[in-house]
Amino acid sequence: MVGSMNASEAQPTRQLLERFTAEVGHVVALEALWAHGSLALGDYRPGRSDLDLVALVGAPVSGPQRQQLEALHRTLISQVPEAAGLHCSYVVRSQLSDTGRDHVTWAQSRLFERPVTPVSRRELSTGGPALFGPGPAGIVAEVTDQELAEFIRGDLKEFWYPASARPSLWQRDIWVDLGLLTLARAAVTLRDGRLITKGQALEVLAAWGAPAEVVRDIHRRRYEAGPHRTSLPWRIRRGRLARVFVRTGIEDTLAAHPGP
Repeated sequence: MVGSMNASEAQPTRQLLERFTAEVGHVVALEALWAHGSLALGDYRPGRSDLDLVALVGAPVSGPQRQQLEALHRTLISQVPEAAGLHCSYVVRSQLSDTGRDHVTWAQSRLFERPVTPVSRRELSTGGPALFGPGPAGIVAEVTDQELAEFIRGDLKEFWYPASARPSLWQRDIWVDLGLLTLARAAVTLRDGRLITKGQALEVLAAWGAPAEVVRDIHRRRYEAGPHRTSLPWRIRRGRLARVFVRTGIEDTLAAHPGP
């Protein structure tokens, strides 16, 4: 978690999380705050990775509370640049076991509703750290390998495969990064049931023979300081290479792991 970074890297993130925990507790009936994603898996990079959180609350979020949460997040973003990547789902304890239920969520600079996915639930139930209150182990139900695999196959088939046919999306960094990294992580999980970090996914992509210049581009933006290539011709070329590789990779992965 934050403790895996050196002191100078960890301090701003720790301060942001402490401030967020204190302030959100004044808005909702906060019972626990858990981390998943890069922060939980030990691959968090300040200013580059998202802070993926789940807030366990004792009562449904009311209309006025939604407005307060939106104001809280926007204020944090205006004052702390790293807060732009702070995402949080507000899950009512009594609704936690309903895996398909939507929950109030702040992500990508807006408030909306979405479920806590089986991937996030697996991360939580197998060691997601608590930032406040009791840890998720024993509270979040364990996700079976079958449930995890079914979700991953559906995500690849219903979301990422159609997206791979839309060239304009792939001129953006986020689509290139998430497309390739999601594919690699999904294939490993379907193969042997384990979750891997984004850094490990880059190693998998390199071993698969993914376009080397695209893999290097993702690595530089995630792990290295300095300027990065941003010209339109490069983004068009990178997007084509990425989406063709992802599209073919999804076809191969689903054929290798068709499910029951």
